[in-house]
Amino acid sequence: MMKVDLQGIADRKQWEDKGYHLPEYDIGQMREATKENPFWIHFGAGNLFRAFHAAIVEKMLNEGKLDRGLIVAEGFDYEIVEKMYDAHDNLGIAVTLKADGTIDKRVIGSVAEAHPLDSGNETAYGRLKEIFEKDSLQMATFTITEKGYSLTNAKGEQLPDVAADFTAGPERPASYMGKVSSLLYARYCAGAKPIAMVSTDNCSHNGDKLYAAVSAFARAWMENGKADAGFMEYIDSEKVSFTWSMIDKITPRPDASVEAILRKDGVEELEPVVTSKNTYVAPFVNAEETEYLVIENDFPNGRQKLEEGGVMFTDRTTVDKVEKMKVCTCLNPLHTCLAIFGCLLGYRKIYDEMKDRELVKLVETVGYKEGLPVVVDPIILSPKEFIDTVLKVRVPNPFMPDTPQRIATDTSQKLAGRFGETIKAYAADENLKVDDLQMIPLVFAGWMRYLMAVDDEGKHFELSPDPLLAEICPQIEGIRLGDTDVEDVIRPIMENAKIFGVNLYEAGMADKVCGYFKELIAGPGAVRSTLQKYV
Repeated sequence: MMKVDLQGIADRKQWEDKGYHLPEYDIGQMREATKENPFWIHFGAGNLFRAFHAAIVEKMLNEGKLDRGLIVAEGFDYEIVEKMYDAHDNLGIAVTLKADGTIDKRVIGSVAEAHPLDSGNETAYGRLKEIFEKDSLQMATFTITEKGYSLTNAKGEQLPDVAADFTAGPERPASYMGKVSSLLYARYCAGAKPIAMVSTDNCSHNGDKLYAAVSAFARAWMENGKADAGFMEYIDSEKVSFTWSMIDKITPRPDASVEAILRKDGVEELEPVVTSKNTYVAPFVNAEETEYLVIENDFPNGRQKLEEGGVMFTDRTTVDKVEKMKVCTCLNPLHTCLAIFGCLLGYRKIYDEMKDRELVKLVETVGYKEGLPVVVDPIILSPKEFIDTVLKVRVPNPFMPDTPQRIATDTSQKLAGRFGETIKAYAADENLKVDDLQMIPLVFAGWMRYLMAVDDEGKHFELSPDPLLAEICPQIEGIRLGDTDVEDVIRPIMENAKIFGVNLYEAGMADKVCGYFKELIAGPGAVRSTLQKYV
C-alpha cells in the first residue's frame, strides 16, 4: 500500500521501483533534534512552501548537511494542518515537472512539526511560543501573500481584528500579524534573543512590509500599556532583522494530470481537499524546475549554510536589483504580454502561446530588444540568461498548466511596474529615444482592446478580476469593432499615469498607442493581422 504517511513509506522498495526519491535520513531522529533545537520556522503552509522551502531542507538532510528539519505554522486556514499535514504524518510528494518531459517525484519528510497559528489553541500556540523562546531559533520565514501583512482593508480602514488586538495586547491576538508579533514578543521576554524575520513573499521590499506590520503592533501595545517599553527598541535593534528577498518559482494548484500519474504508480488517498476557506490542497504539489530565492544576508543569530541547498545570499541593494530585473524586464512584462494577447486570441494555456510565431516574436522583442538595454543588472544573475530560461524553458513547459486568464488578473495594477519603468529609463537615457519603443505601446493598446471583453473572433469573454474594471470599463464600453473615432474616448485612460507609470501624452507615446488601438479594433481578425503587421 503506497500511502503518503510514515507507515506507507516504510516499504521503500515499492516506492523506489516506481522512481520515487525517499528521505535518506532517520525521520524520527530529525524530528527529535528539531524539537529540542529548532532553527527555522515558516509561516504559511501552502504549496509554495511545500515545493520550495521544505524541498531545500530535504535536499540538505539527504546530503547530511543538516540534522534538523523545519517547523511550519498556518495562520489563515487551519484545516490545511489538520487535513493535509496531520493526516499524512507531515509528509508530502513534490512533483517537479521538467521542460524536457521528465518528472521528478520525491517524498518530502523535512517538516518536523506543523501547527495552526491559533491563539485559541493552547497546545499549538504554547508550542509556538516555546519555539520562539529557544536560543537555537535563527529565522522565521513567510509565504502568506502580500495581503497577509496588511492591517487595513482596501479603503484604508483598520481591520477589526487588528483594532481589537492593538487594544487587547499580545496574550490572545486574533489577527495574523498580531499573532506573529505576539510570538516575537515572547522571544523578547525570554531574553531579547536575536532572530531574522524573512518574508519570502513575491512582493517588492517584502521585509519592509513585515517590519511595518510588526512595529505597528509593538507601538500600539506599548502605548496601551500591554507590552514592555523595550519591545520596540528590540525590534529596531540589530538583534532583529527584517530582510528583503526575491522569490521566483511557479507552483500551480495540484493538477489532475499529475494526480493521475501518481495514481497509476499506485499511490493511494490522493484526493484533493477544498477547505471551508476554499483552499485547494492535496498530498502532493506540482511545480516547475526553475527556482530562485535571493535573500539579504542579515542573520543576527547566525544561519545554516542554505546556499548549499540553492539559496543565494547577498546584500539588500542586490536583492532590490534582482527584483527590479525580474519585475520590470525579464519575467513579469513577458507574462503580461502573453496574458493580454492570449485572452484576445482564445488561448487557455500559456505554454500553447509559445507555439504562436507572432506571440513569441512579441515577447522576444519586449524582453531582449526593448527591455535589456535599460535592465537593472544585479550581477548575481544574468538578465539575458534569465530571459532565456523564461522563454525557452519555463513558459513553453507543457507540464505547467498556467493560463493567460490567471495571469491577466489585476493587470491595471501591473502595467506601471512592468512597462512604465522601461519608458522612464528610455526617457532618461540620452542615447535612447522613447519613440524607439514599438512593442510596449502595442501591449498598452492590446490591453485597452482586451478591456472590450471581445476576442479576435468577435465573441464575448469574461475579463479577469481587476480592481479598476468598474472605473475603466464604462469609459470604453461604447466602443465597437470597426469604430475609428475613438481617441477622445480612450484619452482619459492614456492620460492616467497611475496605470501606465507615465502619462502617455507627456511621454510622446499616445499617438502610437492610439494608432495601434484603431488597428486592433478594425474588425474580427484585426488582432492577428495587427500582430502580423508589426511584430
